[in-house]
Amino acid sequence: MLRMLFGEQPREWTGLSLETVQAIERFSLLSSKIADRSAEQSSGHHTFSIWAKGLLRSMDELEQSCYAAKRYADQVHHNLIEELTSEELLSYNRHVYYDKNAYIRAFALLDKLGTLLNQLLNLQTERIKARFSYFTVLRNMRENKLHVELMKPLNELKERHQNVFSRLRNRRNLEIHQMNAELKDDLNQSIANDGSPRTLENLSVNMSDLDRCWEMVHGTLNLSFRYACKQLQR
Repeated sequence: MLRMLFGEQPREWTGLSLETVQAIERFSLLSSKIADRSAEQSSGHHTFSIWAKGLLRSMDELEQSCYAAKRYADQVHHNLIEELTSEELLSYNRHVYYDKNAYIRAFALLDKLGTLLNQLLNLQTERIKARFSYFTVLRNMRENKLHVELMKPLNELKERHQNVFSRLRNRRNLEIHQMNAELKDDLNQSIANDGSPRTLENLSVNMSDLDRCWEMVHGTLNLSFRYACKQLQR
């Protein structure tokens, strides 16, 4: 959808992303079939099917936001605010919108996945924390050695991206609870008050983090739904 902003054709899933989409669709279909043939399991499995479709849409929206954020960042060629042309300033503002949209969506998507896994695998994470995140679900699996076949690769994936997600979590929390995240550098430079020209945040570093974020999120979805399909087929 957002590729039309750049005069491009819609994206087609390929590689691991295509495999992930197919796993989610397979899980949704299996859930619907179980619901249709079993009145006792109807409500729960219809819910799983709907949740899976929602996660597929969230995956699509996240990928599009990451793509748009990077394309608009590529249109910003100066790092001093005073040197930005009017076109660059417009591209920067659009970049900021899609950048924050992406990292906020990433955490929301993972938390939705955590809710599905908690219910499907009967993990009872709510006993640890009433309002839990995906990372709480994963910690519950790790500490209580639940569904180790899934837990181990999920945990390894999380550990490989620990630093990136710590930075993204800080930006997300800053954006939601304190101030616009992109203004943090402005505040720091104002406090320093050394007369130096104001600079933009490091867009290339932020976009590298967004690439790693996408890698972790869609890898997590891939592992989770392949395992979830096996659970339904047993």
